[in-house]
Amino acid sequence: MPDVPPRAALEAASRLAIEALLEREPALLDLAGRLHAAGHEVALVGGSVRDAILRRGAPGDLDLATSARPEQVLAALQGWADATWDVGIAFGTVGARHAGQQYELTTYRADAYDRTTRKPEVTYGDSLREDLRRRDFTINAMAVTLPDRLLVDPFDGLADLAALRLRTPATPEESFADDPLRMMRAARFAAQLQVQVAPEVRTAMAAMAQRLAMVSAERVRDELSKLLLADAPRAGIELLVETGLADQVVPELPALRLEIDEHHRHKDVYEHSLIVLEQAIALEQAHQPAIPPDLVLRLAALLHDIGKPRTRRFERGGRVSFHHHEVVGAKLARKRLTALRFPNVVIDEVATLVELHLRFHGYGSGEWTDSAVRRYVRDAGPQLVRLHKLTRADCTTRNARKAAALRRTYDDLERRITELEAAEELAAIRPDLDGNAIMDVLGIGPGREVGQAYRWLLERRLDEGPLGRERAEAELRAWWAQRAAPTTGA
Repeated sequence: MPDVPPRAALEAASRLAIEALLEREPALLDLAGRLHAAGHEVALVGGSVRDAILRRGAPGDLDLATSARPEQVLAALQGWADATWDVGIAFGTVGARHAGQQYELTTYRADAYDRTTRKPEVTYGDSLREDLRRRDFTINAMAVTLPDRLLVDPFDGLADLAALRLRTPATPEESFADDPLRMMRAARFAAQLQVQVAPEVRTAMAAMAQRLAMVSAERVRDELSKLLLADAPRAGIELLVETGLADQVVPELPALRLEIDEHHRHKDVYEHSLIVLEQAIALEQAHQPAIPPDLVLRLAALLHDIGKPRTRRFERGGRVSFHHHEVVGAKLARKRLTALRFPNVVIDEVATLVELHLRFHGYGSGEWTDSAVRRYVRDAGPQLVRLHKLTRADCTTRNARKAAALRRTYDDLERRITELEAAEELAAIRPDLDGNAIMDVLGIGPGREVGQAYRWLLERRLDEGPLGRERAEAELRAWWAQRAAPTTGA
């Protein structure tokens, strides 16, 4: 951990950071002044304060804690907010938007939790300190009172932030019993902020991992997604696996920690998967112009080999095989992501990438035929760009010559795709005749035979490229005549 400067130096730096935030967000003081004039306390709290001190770019929603009750907050916002919403009012939270910036104002809380359901019985608190104590981690339990701009840090979050250390204001056991999702959040912060989780927090996570089962799949999914979208998610993933939380969320991941053989002649699949994820992120981040983090690519990279434990076979001569692990893995990925309530489009895209991640290797190192290139593009569909990145990231060999050969082969494939794309519009591969033309040529009406003819023409298109209308009609008639011809027995 880094050396922590003296407290006075930390507070001075934090004051400068907070002043910079208030200069960028002058409406904060306007809002605070309205509440203060009505006799209420108000403070900027949580991630807004943490990120301001870290100078982590523009703030998102600004979170404030106040002594005002929700109805008093709404009254103070009249004539100032462009819009307000009260979907969280049952939990003491009012939302507001002013000049394009969103604010959440929550009445001081002193919740009592039903620790069998994780549902809080909302009880309003009397002090900012009490409110901060119920927060998840000390680095999120700091506040800046407004409008006087005083830093409130009763649990030494400033020092923890400087030391890159993650602790809880209350005991970890109390904090995680209140909300087990905080254990997932610890892993997310380990990834996002590169903080080290304090030993007592890690111990509590391992002891209480099974309590995560009472948290809704949607909340778990959202935390997992935020973790994966961090710049360097590996530390968070490793924490999930090491504490047993991954067994509750994505049990297929820790299952990859298998010893392939006693001589260690094969890659550790778990370690390999983490490296593939890192390499996929590096390819993603190298993109110019910059693109946002890609959740689908990262999920596919992490899960691409989860079919290996199910398909492992020990062969003669000490070999180990994983035949069809990509097909099994796609099914497992689909099942797991469905259980986590990911959107169907994300599930379909990840499953497609997992199933296709070995397709490139199936063609060997020889020259790709035009037909093979067309089928590769057809099967990848809109996932082609992601498949390029996943396939390249999946090369983790330490053999420099082999790695270079794989890169050259894939470079050649991408070149071939570009050439055929320009010549044949590969992104929209379809037969030379549509359904109506097929019916006209064959003199048939709508039905199963039209679909069969369409698929046959599509295969010809993939094998030969564009046939042209005249040739396509001739070959279709020949196929139809042969299909209808009676077979004779011996």
